Amino acid sequence: MFFGPLIALLNPEFFEGLGDNDLSLGSTLFVARNLAIGVAFLFAIYLRNASMLFILILVRLIIDLIDFPAFQMFRESPIIGQIIIFSLMCYLPAYFGLRILWKEMKNSS
Repeated sequence: MFFGPLIALLNPEFFEGLGDNDLSLGSTLFVARNLAIGVAFLFAIYLRNASMLFILILVRLIIDLIDFPAFQMFRESPIIGQIIIFSLMCYLPAYFGLRILWKEMKNSS
């Protein structure tokens, strides 16, 4: 949840190829959106609510599936950085999280 935005904040050159630690509007929105949903994740974990976590992960996955082509259309960042961030830090964790939560929700009902 926090690795992609953290990389965008701490090392914009990796994420965008820009210098002087500048973030573009797209990257700023990416960071803000992911940090906001990260806070919601922490709240859901605190409540130990599997269905709330499932919905948050599903929403996050849908947003990430939209973000990748949008970043490509607007040429926000190099393709290699995007593939690393989206596949390793967004898609795979969401897939595994959804599987685990789905099993948890089926077992509890």
